[in-house]
Amino acid sequence: MDYNYYMRKAYEQAKLAYDIDEVPIGCVIVYNGKIIGKGYNKRNSGKNSLFHAEIEAINTACGVMGDWRLEECVLFVTVEPCPMCAGAIVQARIKEVVFGARNKKAGCGGSVLNVLNCDGLNHQVEITEGVMGEMCGDLMSDFFRKRRESVKKKKTAEL
Repeated sequence: MDYNYYMRKAYEQAKLAYDIDEVPIGCVIVYNGKIIGKGYNKRNSGKNSLFHAEIEAINTACGVMGDWRLEECVLFVTVEPCPMCAGAIVQARIKEVVFGARNKKAGCGGSVLNVLNCDGLNHQVEITEGVMGEMCGDLMSDFFRKRRESVKKKKTAEL
């Protein structure tokens, strides 16, 4: 499986989020070499805390598979999953998660917690990290840098 190819597809999803001023995280789910689910963050535009890239991709993939179990699927995501998404990944029985950049504040693939490999849970997920990591991390850094600059300009204009 060409991890870079699928991560580029996840990155394309992240760019869609970036373009609508959402935190740029994108995701694709692959089964037998075919993308069966994709998504990008839409929390702000959708006004819903559940609208994360991974949740959207899992929802679509379950529809395609006709089952809640995604046991032979590989999930590619540009940034390490948060607690909610990691839990959903475990519940969906996804085989492997491939992520680009670490999420040092909320990552649950090893950065803060490791929900994906928690011994107490009934399913553990293989983890591959760092695929296109610099590129994925740079997109996040650029997004938050621009957001800080915008807030600063707005405060300056109010004075």
